[in-house]
Amino acid sequence: MTQPTPAVIDTLDLILLGTVGLGTIAWFARRQLADKLFGSSQPDTSSKPTTPQAPKRERNFVKLMQQQSRQVVIFYGSQTGTAEDYASRLAKECAQRFGVNCMTADIELYDLSYLNTLPEDSLVFFVMATYGEGEPTDNAADFWEQLVTDEEPQFSDGGEDLNSLRYILFGLGNKTYEHYNAVARILDKRLTKLGAKRIGERGEGDDDASLEEDFLAWQESMWPAFCEALGVDENSAQMGPRQATYSVEELESYEKDDVYFGEIGTKVKAGAKSIYDAKRPYVAPIVSRELFKGSDRHCLHIDIDISGTNLSYQTGDHVAMWPTNNEDEVLRLASILGLTDKLDAVVMVKAIDPAASKQYPFPVPATYRAIFRHYLDICAPASRQSLLPLVEHAPNDTAKETLKLWATDKDEYRLKVGEAMRNLGEVLELAAGGSASASGAFASVPFDLIVESISRLQPRYYSISSSAKETPTTIAATCVTLAYQPETSPERTVHGVNTNFLYRMHLQGQGQQDASLPVYDLAGPRQAYLNAEGRSCKVPVHVRRSQFKLPRNTNVPIIMIGPGTGVAPFRGFVRERALQKKDGKSVGPTILFFGSRHSQNDFLYADEWSDLFDTLGAESRIITAFSRETDHKVYVQHRLEEHGEAMWQLLEKGAYIYVCGDAKCMARDVNQTFVSLAMEYGNKSEDKATDYIKSLRNIGRYQEDVWS
Repeated sequence: MTQPTPAVIDTLDLILLGTVGLGTIAWFARRQLADKLFGSSQPDTSSKPTTPQAPKRERNFVKLMQQQSRQVVIFYGSQTGTAEDYASRLAKECAQRFGVNCMTADIELYDLSYLNTLPEDSLVFFVMATYGEGEPTDNAADFWEQLVTDEEPQFSDGGEDLNSLRYILFGLGNKTYEHYNAVARILDKRLTKLGAKRIGERGEGDDDASLEEDFLAWQESMWPAFCEALGVDENSAQMGPRQATYSVEELESYEKDDVYFGEIGTKVKAGAKSIYDAKRPYVAPIVSRELFKGSDRHCLHIDIDISGTNLSYQTGDHVAMWPTNNEDEVLRLASILGLTDKLDAVVMVKAIDPAASKQYPFPVPATYRAIFRHYLDICAPASRQSLLPLVEHAPNDTAKETLKLWATDKDEYRLKVGEAMRNLGEVLELAAGGSASASGAFASVPFDLIVESISRLQPRYYSISSSAKETPTTIAATCVTLAYQPETSPERTVHGVNTNFLYRMHLQGQGQQDASLPVYDLAGPRQAYLNAEGRSCKVPVHVRRSQFKLPRNTNVPIIMIGPGTGVAPFRGFVRERALQKKDGKSVGPTILFFGSRHSQNDFLYADEWSDLFDTLGAESRIITAFSRETDHKVYVQHRLEEHGEAMWQLLEKGAYIYVCGDAKCMARDVNQTFVSLAMEYGNKSEDKATDYIKSLRNIGRYQEDVWS
């Protein structure tokens, strides 16, 4: 997620230029997807459970609201599932606390040109995440194009304004990014300009601090305005008995071919052509090699074969890999819920509300084991709000008081759950007195509450480290394993879900084991991750488009800053420019600043750079910073400062700046270094230098691909 500081808000119209590209890229694909979703599916009329089809939907959400007697609709723009979760939680609280039934809606599934036809007593929520360089999420691209980037949007029946629309807005962002909560801020400004009226204050959540606490605090300040807008007596509101969101049925009979064991997306009929995308990833063959191996981390280079598929990529794009949860956590959660002996039972999980955004939360029917392994994010820290409904199911008074404390005291929650990175299984185990006494302790928890409480397992995104011109059917990714001990719980090791899964797969391919790593099911659903030799070497993938792109004019100089795995996209950039040079094109100066700890231990792709830069010529080079090899730690921003005059001269010649890596410290320091260079070599005041660097961002000459 990315997001603009107050000083940038005045330039939001310029920032829109940077977001038009995403909408343009996605527009036709989204239209085709919507047509498929809304026009082809049929209800299940058979007596046996079959592969669920997407329900046929009415694109006119206003008409659907009237049919369902809904006064409120909650739209979400979500990239990783958090905004979707928040939308569902808002809808549930609306119903249970205030008696107002809401319709939750994936914003890509409906035609927002009908916003002007909502009755004046209706209310619309927008829960919108920002990612990339102030860009909308993938599922909001169509909406963004329709409502925001179009200077004169047209609404139904020839309407040109939204004077009758009342809305509530919450944005999800991260303050370490340049364009903090840009989507929510731009949308708020746009809706107001079109005549809509915001109810209450715009909420903004910061994922760098505590997104969850920001959401909860905003919620409580928002409800009074919500009640006033709908004429609801806030003082009479109270939490009634819990209302289930999903129905869960254990199936006695079923066809095994209809059961999902972890497959992502609906199954393709025999003979039909497979179209792979974010909703149906391709189980791709991979080949891995170890770039470095340290005492506390490992780094893999992974080549992903997409030949023979509809998948394609451009240099600078992202590849998404769909992870598998480890068996330790699968068994932990199953044990405490009393499901160990039923892990292979087949269940059908379905939304009770016919107006729910998604009829099925994941592919069903599925086994409990598949749901824990592949569909629920059981390794993520349990949210504070999810703990309160579990209190009544605690096995004893001590466990009840413990859970209630963590659910209601944000400081206790932060210490014991949030900063300790304890997932739901670990939280329940700790509340029950430890693993020895935890088996079956929370067996009374209805499974629909577990589905409701845990987010869906999402793909992990990696900057592509290959050139599409050089290897169009092979995508490369660079992955460092994640494992650390939380400060508030140093006796435990938290393992990154996907990187350790990939490393386990790599070790198996080498005929090796590592007892310190979690155990994974490497064969995959229906052993789909195995090759002909029975080796695990496939993973589900799809491609996500990025705006992180080389200038079209190959003569333009480029300055790249990428420490650690931040060098990944720059390997693709450098290889592409070297290929262009070999093809006889004129290629401008290509400068790469790379940093790591040691030149001998973690200098990524050290064996490639020499030949590549020799090909590019004397004006191009790699400049390194090895932080642990000098008395004082030297980072990429220090090397950038040392070569400041030369870099400023390149900027004067129109150079593009690219930064990839940590957003919180590195990217911020690099940005400030460029401001200092503008002051020192451009003779600009601090304010003028700051504005100059911002102007480079606005015109696409300063691009970031960063994470926090």
